[in-house]
Amino acid sequence: MQKIGAMDSFDRKILDRVRRNNQEPARILAEKVGLSVSAVLRRLRRMREEKIIIADVAIVDPALTGSAITLHVLLKVKQANPQVVDDFARKIAAHSEVVAGWDVTGDDDFLLKVQVNSMKEYDEFTRRVLAAEAGIVSFKTLINIRTIKEDEGIRRPLIG
Repeated sequence: MQKIGAMDSFDRKILDRVRRNNQEPARILAEKVGLSVSAVLRRLRRMREEKIIIADVAIVDPALTGSAITLHVLLKVKQANPQVVDDFARKIAAHSEVVAGWDVTGDDDFLLKVQVNSMKEYDEFTRRVLAAEAGIVSFKTLINIRTIKEDEGIRRPLIG
């Protein structure tokens, strides 16, 4: 895999643009970064092959897709060997309400980003998944009041 430091200024310009809009036509992208269309397409193909670009995704508005409430859940689990922790992480990540998750340091072991349409749905999720999982010692929920910034490849504040 190519290290990020080995990329040149054209690669960085291309990445900056496709992070904001991966649907921009190659012709316009080439114009904006100062390369030919074929050079841009070649670089994009290489960056995908080398896993610099790991996915082309659509960022959806959770409020319009039935997931209007975002919560962050800190989980503390029973400490076990790495295999048990990895299995637990896979099991939790398989739930559709969990849209992102991290294995973290500090007093807690995992941080989950959960999206649901109502607090009733969240209550059902906690009963069905969190309370029922024997490996969870405790969990704490933080309710997202508003998003200040969320960089999903877009470099712009979400408030203001």
